[in-house]
Amino acid sequence: MPFGRPSLRHAVAAAVVHRTRRVPPVTDAAGKRAELVALNRARQTHPPRWVHRHWEVETRDIGFPAYVLTPRSGARNRTLVHLHGGSFTAVAHPAQWLFATRVAAATGARLVFPAYPLAPEHTWRDSHDALVGLVAKLAAEGPVALSGDSAGGGLALAVAQGVRDRGGPQPTHLVMVSPWVDLTTSAPGTEAAGRRDPWLAHENLPVYAGFWAGSDDPAELARPEVSPALGDLTGLPPALVLCGTRDVLHPACVELTRRAHQTGWGLDFVSALGMIHVYALLPVPEAKTALRRIVAFLA
Repeated sequence: MPFGRPSLRHAVAAAVVHRTRRVPPVTDAAGKRAELVALNRARQTHPPRWVHRHWEVETRDIGFPAYVLTPRSGARNRTLVHLHGGSFTAVAHPAQWLFATRVAAATGARLVFPAYPLAPEHTWRDSHDALVGLVAKLAAEGPVALSGDSAGGGLALAVAQGVRDRGGPQPTHLVMVSPWVDLTTSAPGTEAAGRRDPWLAHENLPVYAGFWAGSDDPAELARPEVSPALGDLTGLPPALVLCGTRDVLHPACVELTRRAHQTGWGLDFVSALGMIHVYALLPVPEAKTALRRIVAFLA
């Protein structure tokens, strides 16, 4: 389902992120590793202050913090678990908190927002089982939807696969915004898409993929816990994927959709013409359209 021509505000946003947010190619992986470890040890993971105005915030310890946000207007009988992106190496940005709270508020849900351990100091092994256990427990208690953006979108798919493999109650829905679902970067057209992407550098994907996998070994990168698009796609909840065509991750989303249709997995793909990475989280008109689409899907 394509979008129309990008708005002027989106064009401005694309230019701004290209000038201010684009990460140059990493030429010293060891140096970048040390830089990120030091940076993340100094960062705080708790919600922004404004969250407390409208939400009661509880912190659960699942081996790392999982923030449970309940609307001050009253308890809800459904839950949204959101996994934030940031190449697996960054704490949640306020825009990710804003997006997740908007989706939860619009769907009448409480929000569970895990602060999973970050690469490169940690790998997927330090959070996968805990996240699967968290979602499985919540699904046993009542309806739960699972969502994620960017790296968190791929993580959400990996967690959904883990919950499926456990058996028992499953998430009702899965939403992935500009998800990083294949860390092998093997999807056809990925390199060409990188040349169109004003934000994410194609050359950096293998570096951050190796940080999260804990290895540059192709077999480790292809594990379903790391590259869930390459895993078993049967028995998963209905899914919605949104990704722009100026996103280096778009080809992998196209390939995921193709495989989903082959296996009979109910996945709806919104291929947003001319949109950049995580456009649904940006202050652009197209984000409002995306939010309405997500809310309608979760209804």
